[in-house]
Amino acid sequence: MAGRAVTNSARGTEPLADRTAVVTGASRGIGAATARALGLAGARVIGVARTAGVAGSRVIGLRCDLTAPGGVAQVVDAATREFGGAPDILVNNAGAFGVGRVDETSVAMFAEMMTLNLSVPFALVHAFLPGMRTRGHGHIVTVGSIADHVALSGNGAYAATKFGVRGLHEVLRIELSGTGVRATLVSPAGVDTSLWDALEPAVRGTFPTREAMLRPEDVADAIVYAVTRPDRVGIDEIRLAKS
Repeated sequence: MAGRAVTNSARGTEPLADRTAVVTGASRGIGAATARALGLAGARVIGVARTAGVAGSRVIGLRCDLTAPGGVAQVVDAATREFGGAPDILVNNAGAFGVGRVDETSVAMFAEMMTLNLSVPFALVHAFLPGMRTRGHGHIVTVGSIADHVALSGNGAYAATKFGVRGLHEVLRIELSGTGVRATLVSPAGVDTSLWDALEPAVRGTFPTREAMLRPEDVADAIVYAVTRPDRVGIDEIRLAKS
């Protein structure tokens, strides 16, 4: 991408000046906090969301259902139009969450989670990675979960998708070695977002109280930290827990 020259002073106040980013699931929770944080750090951001628009400094809202035919192509078209090609940073955050024993979880619900949580991130990486490789620079951030490395009762479908994105991330780390493109997996414990609204009080006592959870801004801060390290530094994984 043209126009990479940025002064040290500009980098100090806005470490992502002249950088671009695509963040999925950006209408609320972790995605919204991340889109705002990247914009405040100087990046131009496309915030992809299925419902409400995204607000924030330097954030362009893109209303798009990523699971619909042509949804991923819509994001690629927007990045090409706004950035001239692949973004510098891709944050795969959009996801579906549900709780239930394996025998209580419908095959349709499993398929829905698998599509949004695993197939869509793969498709976006597949679409943007060639441009990142050609440019010799880029960062793919995958928002995982404690469920990508800890087995929890009631998380059969969700854990399958999150263990899946961990597998995708681990392979990317190997395949991207020496290319200039970095990959980071951010795995937070429970985060207090509106997705819990529809699940309470059924899950009360099974999961931490919302007061005991992380905040979306905590995860966004971790993502900004990872993508603002010098190019020589790779942050393979960040696990976040409530202290």
